[in-house]
Amino acid sequence: MPMMENTPTVYVISDSAGDTGEAAVRAAAVQFSPIAVQIVRVTFIQDKPGIDRVIGAARNSRSMIVFTLVVPELRDYLLEQALLNKIVCIDLLGPIIGNLEGLLHKQSRHEPGIIHELDDDYFKRVEAIEFAVKYDDGRDPSGVLKADIVLVGVSRTSKTPLAMYLANKRFKVANVPLVPELKPPKELFTIPKSKIIGLRIGTDKLNAIRKERLKALGLHGEASYAKLERIEQELDYSTAIMERLGCVTIDVTNRAVEETASMIQDMYRANHQHDHIRF
Repeated sequence: MPMMENTPTVYVISDSAGDTGEAAVRAAAVQFSPIAVQIVRVTFIQDKPGIDRVIGAARNSRSMIVFTLVVPELRDYLLEQALLNKIVCIDLLGPIIGNLEGLLHKQSRHEPGIIHELDDDYFKRVEAIEFAVKYDDGRDPSGVLKADIVLVGVSRTSKTPLAMYLANKRFKVANVPLVPELKPPKELFTIPKSKIIGLRIGTDKLNAIRKERLKALGLHGEASYAKLERIEQELDYSTAIMERLGCVTIDVTNRAVEETASMIQDMYRANHQHDHIRF
């Protein structure tokens, strides 16, 4: 979406990659949708001239600054320059670090980029993302046997977005589409049912989603894919398969991906702790 000339700008300044600051700004900006906010990420700032360049840009525009600088000298300099130039400037990490120092009776390391160190957690996340891509949409049924979680459901029940979201939480997720014309992979019936999550959705909601999908693809909204009769057939078929599997199901009709993913994680932890899922 192109930005208008007078679109407010938030400069996100970081001495690392700036992911934390941008995520926080986006979470706040979405509360004002559909009003647009331009986010400009300024990363790996290590000196005062870098800060001066941002101040110069922000001074001449309708803008504010959000920053995640952990080096005290740079943080203080930015706050000082922002005050002199009457620019709103918000320190995301400073108050948290300061209070933690008091709570822990220990000085912060003040080292940029620690969160992005290539530790074991990082590699597990990358491995899980690669797994989700490889075993997306049932393209290789052997993934069902290797996965921590297997998602099943008809097309457009958010299987792929859920798999990627959970992969970022280090879960290996395979997903299998349920289509009346295709037999589910036999592997699906050999794994513990507690590993399988069935995704359900309301007929009208799925109809609306599929119509929008067809429009996005430049196709006619009345194609078989989006017809109510076809959708009801698919949903009846998927319900029958889920009952055969004996798996837990989640209705995703009015749920965001994040909410569904949170439920799945809770189920997984309960199963891991007690060897079976309880509700």
